[in-house]
Amino acid sequence: MAKFKGAVVVDIEHCKGCDLCVVACPTTVLALSLEANAKGYNFSHMANQEECIGCAACANVCPDACITVYKVKLA
Repeated sequence: MAKFKGAVVVDIEHCKGCDLCVVACPTTVLALSLEANAKGYNFSHMANQEECIGCAACANVCPDACITVYKVKLA
């Protein structure tokens, strides 16, 4: 069975920090940043990068479509 490693890219300037992606993540990869973007929102970021499985649950629930998920097949 092939294993995958995922990576989440968040458009931090469009993220409004709604926390939906953080709650949707089954492996607790995402968290809200302590820093704020230009609009004053605490944006989402990968806090636990090693655990990402690339399931895209975060991207599916993002109301602003500011999350892109990549999958890489591990050898």
